Amino acid sequence: MAITQAIPNSFRGELLTGTHNFTVASGNVFKLALYTSASTMSSGTTVYAATSEVANSGQYVTGGGALTNVSPVVSAGVAFIDFDDISFTGVTLTAAGALIYNTSSSNKAVAVLSFGGDKTATSGVFTVQFPAATTSAAILTIA
Repeated sequence: MAITQAIPNSFRGELLTGTHNFTVASGNVFKLALYTSASTMSSGTTVYAATSEVANSGQYVTGGGALTNVSPVVSAGVAFIDFDDISFTGVTLTAAGALIYNTSSSNKAVAVLSFGGDKTATSGVFTVQFPAATTSAAILTIA
C-alpha cells in the first residue's frame, strides 16, 4: 500500500465545472485528514474516506481539521492557493500522508499529500507545514 502525492484527476475536471470555490469570505470549507501507511491514495482518489485514517487522539478526530487562510492569488501567469499550517495538539499518532478535501462539495478530494514515510508525534503536537505561498512552491498551482 502506498500514498502517492498527487492532484486527483477528478479535481482537475471539477475545476472546470466550478465545483471548488477557494474564495476566502464566501468559499467552500476545506479539511485535511491524516492517513497511515496502510492507505492507498493517488491521482485516482476522488473523495475523503475514513479507511486507514489515523485514529482519534487528542485534538485529532476522524475527518481531520479545517484549513484556514485559503487565498487564491494570480502572479506572473500562475494561479495558486495557500493554507495556514495546521496543528493537532495532545496527540499520539503516526501518519504517512494526508488528504485535502472539500467538505462543502460532497467531500471531494483536492490533493493527496505524501510525507515520504511515517511521521510520529507522542503526547505532543503534529503539524502539517505547507510550503511558501509562491508561484513555484504553493501547495496548489496552475500555470
